[in-house]
Amino acid sequence: MSELRRIVVIRRDNIGDLVCTTPLIAALRARYPQAWIGALVNSYNAPVLEGSRDLSAVYSYEKRKHQGTHGGIVGTLIERLRLIRSLRAQNLDCAVIATSSHVARTVTLAAMLRPRTIAGFVDGKRPDARIRLPVPQQSTAGLHEVEAVYRLAPLLGIDAPIPPLRIAPAGDAIATARSALERAGLAGRVLVGVHLSARRPSQHWPAERYAELIVQLQERFGVASVLFWSPGAEDQPQHPGDDRKSAEVVKRVAGRAPLLAYPTTELRALIGALSICNVVICPDGGAMHLAAALGKPVVALFGDSPIERWRPWGVPHRVLRPESRNLADLPLEPVLEAFRALG
Repeated sequence: MSELRRIVVIRRDNIGDLVCTTPLIAALRARYPQAWIGALVNSYNAPVLEGSRDLSAVYSYEKRKHQGTHGGIVGTLIERLRLIRSLRAQNLDCAVIATSSHVARTVTLAAMLRPRTIAGFVDGKRPDARIRLPVPQQSTAGLHEVEAVYRLAPLLGIDAPIPPLRIAPAGDAIATARSALERAGLAGRVLVGVHLSARRPSQHWPAERYAELIVQLQERFGVASVLFWSPGAEDQPQHPGDDRKSAEVVKRVAGRAPLLAYPTTELRALIGALSICNVVICPDGGAMHLAAALGKPVVALFGDSPIERWRPWGVPHRVLRPESRNLADLPLEPVLEAFRALG
């Protein structure tokens, strides 16, 4: 491939997916140090890239299912058109569709940016003519998402090992979390971040087990805990929250173990607070990948999602999954043993 001067990387799905794309972005920057490299993401996952030293710019748009910021569907569409015009003005050499499989809607979005070249995966049954540098669709069995996405690297002139995950916590978010620790009397303690939220029902661990986990972490290992969750009510249609579940955990722990309850309404706040934890225990999901990108050892609780595809990448970790593949069936003791084994 000839030298690329203006590149946009498109990743429009979930938090963990974008975290798993950061090695490819880092490799692009290493290969093309003088290039303009942008990212096109959605408003939900965009904070993952805040402060990235590998990117020249981050463009984000609001998905319809996340609408609300720009006045409903009409406002969302107008904002998206403005974004497309702005990216067209960059005269892009290449739009990189950084998914591990063919997604027709994302190919359409990439084509709307009018790049000279589109790089991405194609469905072997129906090759997409709009992708001018196609990677034939191949089995990703046994591959981590990081590895699956990085299959694009040779197509982009990259011949280098996979770099680590890379995110940059915001300084003010770190300072806010440290202040909360001081007010709670936990400054200087070894901290375990415990995140209890997960979208998939099979990834839900009961509140009473989370509470007893926090108590036993104190009694057996002398550590304090920071409890994270997605704020909101369980019946929210777009973003169900765990306020009720977290309140039950806090109530059960009260007076038994040191605990800072730390709801995070913004992703940047979660990233900042996770960065000051020593170890993280959580279900498979966005928080798990953020913790791995921050270099934290992780105890990962899995339900029915594929471990080989989504396990923590590049950090010491222990993965637990009950035979039923329903996290509600996982007892407490193996989690404590996994924490102990991490040292």
